[in-house]
Amino acid sequence: MEFRIDRTDLAEAVAWAARALPARTPVPVLGGLLLEAEGGGRLGVAGFDFETSAHVETETEVPAPGRVLVPGRRLLDICKVLPAGPVVCVLEGTRFTVEAGGTRFGVSTLPCEEYPEPPAPPAVCGAVDAAGFAAAVGQVAGAAGRDDTLPVLTGMQLRLEGAEMTLSASDRYRYAVRRLPWRPAGPAAGSVMEALLPARRLLDVARSLARCGTVRIGLGEGLAGFDGGRLRTVVRQLDGRLPGYGALFDMAGAAVAEVDGAALTEAVRRVAVVAEANSPVRLDFSSSAGGSVLLRAGYGDDVASQRLPAVLEGAEEVTVAFNPAYLLEAVTSFEAPRLRLELLGAGQRALLGAADAPGVHRHLLMAVKNLL
Repeated sequence: MEFRIDRTDLAEAVAWAARALPARTPVPVLGGLLLEAEGGGRLGVAGFDFETSAHVETETEVPAPGRVLVPGRRLLDICKVLPAGPVVCVLEGTRFTVEAGGTRFGVSTLPCEEYPEPPAPPAVCGAVDAAGFAAAVGQVAGAAGRDDTLPVLTGMQLRLEGAEMTLSASDRYRYAVRRLPWRPAGPAAGSVMEALLPARRLLDVARSLARCGTVRIGLGEGLAGFDGGRLRTVVRQLDGRLPGYGALFDMAGAAVAEVDGAALTEAVRRVAVVAEANSPVRLDFSSSAGGSVLLRAGYGDDVASQRLPAVLEGAEEVTVAFNPAYLLEAVTSFEAPRLRLELLGAGQRALLGAADAPGVHRHLLMAVKNLL
């Protein structure tokens, strides 16, 4: 086996496939990357950890086709320090050599015959704009749980219905939902499809495919496939589904406030500096004197506050308090110039949305009961 490739192309391919490498594994071959050089001038690089598989193809010169399984982390480290220019890779017995600009590395190989066969990606059921998909996943992923003992809550629900995709995530204290356009294809055009996927993996996949233009998605048989042309990955679905949010998002009787999104984000960031680990940020909304919201945090002499213009309808005054980290993650997930907050009062839930399109992206927060 022998192939010749530009250092940048090799490094990018290895870095992409290495996303699927497990941090630790009792199965040594799963720590490897499978390199397949084909006579047509293509190099395939693949990684697999039973939960996710990643595969990338790139053009290269292949004097001698073949395949080799190389320790992935080691190859990734080598690619990072290779000098710019052409790279020659050769398999000599059980030794894989990488040479560029007078620098030569020798790497021991792993047995290809012991490498498990990655799952075949499910049939494509439609496509979505890559950049829009990455942005939407990023807006929702922060609400997903991080407790692996509750695996359902670490997932992001992906729902495909008609020409709309809905992404949702919740950790019991917050619930984020984002809708975006979707182009169904084939039999999926007239059906509703759902999948619960690990939120952190989906975020990584979406970000890495953001510049592909279009991402084709397939769901089926406990798997979800994402195809960005030469970049392909398959993610195993989680068992179960998130609890419904219909009743939670019903905010009948709520007061409604509007505030500048960027100003609110910076204010939360400032006053939260003095907030202790479990102390809240308090927001006092008032409709008097043209309307305002006063943000406060801290206790005793260690306090911070800032007042912002705000419009409040449905009540003269409303006071709520939130975990500062949760509130900051919620407001920073919005790109809209103005935010709309539906408020039920102290200790109850609050629903955030964009003032100009409140139904596209919504983020529910549970208010804390202990006000300052």
